[in-house]
Amino acid sequence: MCSPRLALLQAFFLMVLEGARPQPSSSSPGAVPTPSDLGPSTLGGSLQPSLESTGTPRALPGTSAVVPTAGTSSTHGNKTVDLFPVLPICVCDLIPGACDINCCCDRDCYLPHPSTVFSFCLPGSVRSSSWVCVDHSLIFRSNSPFPTRVFMDSNGIRKFCVHVNNSKSSYFRNLQNITTTNFQSLAAEFGGKSFTSAFQTQAPPPFYRAGDPIVTYFPKWSIVSLLRQPADVGAGGLCVESNPASFLESKSTTCTRFFKNLARSCILDPALNAASYYNFSVLKVPRGMTDLQNMRVPITLASQADSPLLTGNTCQNVVSEVTYEIETNGTFGIQRVSINFELTNLTVEPDVSLQQHFITRFKPFEQNTVTWLPGSRSGNPGYIVGKPLLSLTGHVSHSMTLLQSQSDGTCSSKRHVIEFGMNTISGCKLRLKKTNCSHLHQDIYQMLHGRPRPEHVAIFGNADPSQKGQWTRILSRNCNALAKNCTSCCFLPVSLEIQVLWAYIGLQSNPQAHVPGVRFFYHCQAVQDSRLPTEVSLTTLVTFVDITRKPEPPRGQPQKDWKLPFDFFFPFRVAFSRGVDTHKGSVLPVVILCILLLGVLNLDTK
Repeated sequence: MCSPRLALLQAFFLMVLEGARPQPSSSSPGAVPTPSDLGPSTLGGSLQPSLESTGTPRALPGTSAVVPTAGTSSTHGNKTVDLFPVLPICVCDLIPGACDINCCCDRDCYLPHPSTVFSFCLPGSVRSSSWVCVDHSLIFRSNSPFPTRVFMDSNGIRKFCVHVNNSKSSYFRNLQNITTTNFQSLAAEFGGKSFTSAFQTQAPPPFYRAGDPIVTYFPKWSIVSLLRQPADVGAGGLCVESNPASFLESKSTTCTRFFKNLARSCILDPALNAASYYNFSVLKVPRGMTDLQNMRVPITLASQADSPLLTGNTCQNVVSEVTYEIETNGTFGIQRVSINFELTNLTVEPDVSLQQHFITRFKPFEQNTVTWLPGSRSGNPGYIVGKPLLSLTGHVSHSMTLLQSQSDGTCSSKRHVIEFGMNTISGCKLRLKKTNCSHLHQDIYQMLHGRPRPEHVAIFGNADPSQKGQWTRILSRNCNALAKNCTSCCFLPVSLEIQVLWAYIGLQSNPQAHVPGVRFFYHCQAVQDSRLPTEVSLTTLVTFVDITRKPEPPRGQPQKDWKLPFDFFFPFRVAFSRGVDTHKGSVLPVVILCILLLGVLNLDTK
């Protein structure tokens, strides 16, 4: 009599406690993470976080990182899910008023679904989040302080995910102000080499994409070739004809040509003849070779282009500068090409040289619908490696530059642009024409730091020249202090070391590089006033020092409390475990009911 009743009581306890068992604190089993929680979609509409971001769910020991598919997404009520939510900071929006390629957060693109147009989204242009997922069958109770979701993966398996949001470990630590007293200590503490390698471009697609070579067609010889933009090579800067122009990449190159017999080359060398730069057509798209009649775009002359003419001891109408202006219309390719020349005259003499400039500019075909603004940012907001380091003189913004030498080693009027994150060294020889020490100082300083002299440096890559708070003053140390120790000496600056302190700030998943301080450090050489040199070797050194302060390491990922029903008393132990505080109202009546039933059974057995 007693045994069947006890078995019935045991089954009743299990059914009661099963109904009172708490579910995971997130939502119902059928709930799924929304796209705003799990990150925006990529190609095909699947809700997968970007590979470049840190939003991909991480797998822990005994767990699995899963990515929900489009078939498991859901919305709350009738609310529409935006697969590409607008971000408050668009780091890849570098050209004001124009659409940046593969920048999925650029408002100038006016694209409700960027994935249908772009092949991929640049890092930082889509929203990211961090999730840790395990099999839902392993979870009995969740007491995590983080948001949780339960959803079905692509294999039909229910997954339980925890959204990690640790604000202290997600942001870089703020730096102190950079002054003359702590500049050297920070540079010494965080100093080191930081050379980076260049990225390799992918194979060209069926239609033009950014960086692809532009296909040309020579009707006279029925030859298909590429649009060339001669560039310099070697220490002498000699011209190389094989360098191709890249689609949607506006560039300017400079190189030097040497002629042993200019009288002969003046008429025969095609590099000096303007006609050799436009005696062909440009194809709208690469596959235009199958329909040359409709896909050829002729090159329009925008300036006078006379043929070279040898008159006495002078070679006239020699090409010194070539400018291509190419108008594009998205995937429809190139619509219009114009060319502009600058001509010069050369005197026939042995071993004469000519410096040529080649410029390629791209702009939208429909200029009336797009506002074309000159100039571009070096980041938005943080600097991008390889972009120019922006400086300010007065109210004029320009790129910071360093020395550039000619083919004979003398200083050139052209200068190299300082690229962010690239340690660089350059030098040349300066021939001095003045013998006064003060005038020599003026000429050498001007050659070292360029004209105009930089006064401030942009803290971020999108700094506005009208906002002084977005620029930091350049700290400088010149040779004037040393001149007080010697009255008969002339301290000439022979080297300029530009030290740039930079650091990451913001979210670690989307860091932004900024420049809190820059210093000009001049190295000087003492010479007697009576022995001033006529030539001096100058050197410019640029070093970038990373002073990023990482946040404190996190204490660990969310831990799981494994509970498995090994015996009869398991439900009672769970009821009095750590999670009992939040469910006291549901457990206490069950315990009282059990005590009353035991008392009734005891009375029946007597």
